Formats: sequence, C-alpha cells, structure tokens
Amino acid sequence: MKRYGVVVSGVAVLMTLACLVPSAAQDSLNVTMLGRLDPPWNITVGVAVAGIYAYVASGETGLRVVDVLYPRTPTEVGFYDTPGITWGVTVRGSYAYVADFVNGLRVVDISDPTTPIEVGFNDTPGFSQGVAVAGDYAYVADGDSGLRVVNVSNPTTPTEVGFCYTRPYAWFVAVSGNYAYVAADEAGLRVVDISNPTAPTEIGSYDTPGFAFAVAVEGNYAYVADDFAGLRVVDISNPATPIEVGFYHSADASQGVAVLGNYAYVADNSAGLRVVDISNPANPYEVGFYNTPGFAWAVAVAGDYAYVADFFYFEIFDCSAALGMPASTQFDIPRIYSLLPAYPNPFNSVTRLSYSVAADGRVQLVLFDLLGRQVGTLVDRTLAPGTYSVSWDAGNLASGMYFCKMSVWTLEGEAGGFQQVQKLTLLK
Repeated sequence: MKRYGVVVSGVAVLMTLACLVPSAAQDSLNVTMLGRLDPPWNITVGVAVAGIYAYVASGETGLRVVDVLYPRTPTEVGFYDTPGITWGVTVRGSYAYVADFVNGLRVVDISDPTTPIEVGFNDTPGFSQGVAVAGDYAYVADGDSGLRVVNVSNPTTPTEVGFCYTRPYAWFVAVSGNYAYVAADEAGLRVVDISNPTAPTEIGSYDTPGFAFAVAVEGNYAYVADDFAGLRVVDISNPATPIEVGFYHSADASQGVAVLGNYAYVADNSAGLRVVDISNPANPYEVGFYNTPGFAWAVAVAGDYAYVADFFYFEIFDCSAALGMPASTQFDIPRIYSLLPAYPNPFNSVTRLSYSVAADGRVQLVLFDLLGRQVGTLVDRTLAPGTYSVSWDAGNLASGMYFCKMSVWTLEGEAGGFQQVQKLTLLK
C-alpha cells in the first residue's frame, strides 16, 4: 500500500494519530524547551513564524495565531476557522496563505493578528498540503493534483494560472529562484521550472529512498525530510540532474525540515526535534535534540529558536547550545553493527531496510527464500562507519517468507565475525 494513499483520506490519519499516547520520555541534548502551549484547538501540524507571531495550522480548527514575544509563555491571540482541514501555512507581508486540504488555498488577512479574516480563496482540484509564496505567485502542493500555480497579486481573487503534475502525491513545496522543489512522497524530490508560471515544467528529479514529506532549500542544496530514510541532502546546482551527496539517519521518521545557516532542524515524529550540522553537506551530523512529548510534524526557525508543531502541542525551543558544536560531538555514528527492523514488514512489494556499520569494511545484504535459495543482493560494497538505508522491490516475487542476511568483512578480507538474519514477509 502506498503511503500517500492512506493520507488522502485526511481526517482518518488525524484521528488515528490523535488516538496515540505521546511518549513520556523527555530526553534532550543541547536543546531546551522554553515554552509550551497546550492548545484549546484540535491538533498542530504546521507552523510559520513572522515577527512576534507564530501562525499554526491546526487541522479541522483552521489557522491559529500565537504571540511568541515571550517564549516561555506563548499565548493564542486570534484564529480563523477555515472551511477545511488546515495542513500548511506560509506568511508574506500582511497575509497568511493556508493549504486547506480539500478546500484549496485560503488567503487570510493578518494585518490585525487578533482578528484574522479570509479575503480570498482558490479551490484547487486536489488536496492542498503545503504552500510557498514568491513574488505574485503562490505555489501549492496539491496532493494527487501535483503543483498548482496561483496568481495572488490581488489577494481577494487568487487565480490559478498553471500546473504541473508531480506524481504520485505533492506533500510540500519550496521555491528558490526559477525553480520549485516538490516533496512527492515515494517519488522523492521533483524539480519544476517556474520561470514561466503559466507553464511550469518538471525538468529533474531525485528518487529518495524513503517517502519525501517536506523540503527546504538553501543555496545549492535541497534538504528532504524523507520519512524513515531520515534527512537527505541533494545537490541541486544543476536542477536538471539533482544528486544526493549526504544523509542523516534520524531516530524516527522525518516529517518536516527547516534550514537556517549551517543547521537543519528536523521534525522527527516521535523522536521530536533534531538539530543537524550541515556545514559539510556530505557529512551532516546531529548536534542536539529534544524528545518532544508529542509527535513532531513541522518546524519553523527564527534566530536560535525553533518552533515545533508537535501534533498535540505547540512548543518553543532554545537551540543555542547546539549551534557551533564541533564534529567530535557527533552522536549518530553507530558503535555496533546492526540490521535494523525493516519497514514496513509485512510488506506489499516494497520495503526498506536500514543497517549500521561500526567500522570500515565490506558489507553484504543478501536475500534468500524459504528454501535457502538466493533471490537477490541489496548491498555488496565497502562502507565507512555510519547508518545506511536500502529499498527492496520484491514485485517480481511470489508472496511468502524471505530472509535478509547481513555479513561484514574487514578491509583485509577477513570475516569480521558479524552476521545477522532478518525475516521478511511479502504479502500481495
């Protein structure tokens, strides 16, 4: 089953997550919670910050405005209950642009934050999940309807002028220069030329190993929140041929990402907020984290502060202690070899396996059927220490039980003494 296929129902996913019990663990390193708002609204799934206000996407209860002048006491000061399910929000000038799921793009006047009011809308054909604004145009990640381009030069009459289908599902969009970068679920990162907004055209793509849920762009790099495949760093200096140059394997499932300077801030679902040094894009490493009480869904950054949409809560974090940490404090280099649990498992056609490597050496991941016959090889190469991820497409195999065996050899060719086998169940 495709990941996006579950979320098209929208309400079902929100209800499912709302039934979960947030973790009681409050582990943290170099990140301090300053303030938390236990909201009177339903959920918290998106956030944008402008000046002394945070603008929060709250699902079925619309757009909420929170005064964050005093970070230890964030206070709601206004709201606008949109007609749909608010998933994403961005702010430009006196307007908030809201991705309102089946109700498209809503334009809300926030010149008086205590009384936000809708002044215009465009009912896009799909499921609006995210929005970016550049110049006179809003770029809407519209679910199964791809990227929609809406002229917002007159906020009272936003008008669609172009579109580009970015299959299978557009979750999020970032805009830089003449290009829009779309997080397109299992299709990874899609690059769309928007130099002519009336005829946006996909010119490049990179198929990330996971499910691309969000993307941030800084300079020549796109940073993709890739679900259980963590944070992927993609060189977009040539937009027609984006290529991955590095990755950070997060603790859970990367849902959102924001970038400021040399740091990426990752909303990592049940693992909370992770702060990652990206000064060397080929070797991103974690320098701090906070295991939030909810499920970190989205993040915005201003100065040393990170603002997290934590599903059940809205929180503000001081990340100053994590900034400038030397590489010697890297926390995500594994100390042991391990073949981590596949996800999903059981699976239908495609699953993903992650594995950790503790020292330089040759690593093999080989697949066998129930009779011990080899049916494939996923990995057979020399690797440096780190955590890696690989997808297995078993679409050409029959349903049944399979096994993945991980073996490690030293660089001298001697058996390293590590072997691990994992059972995998293919259901079609």
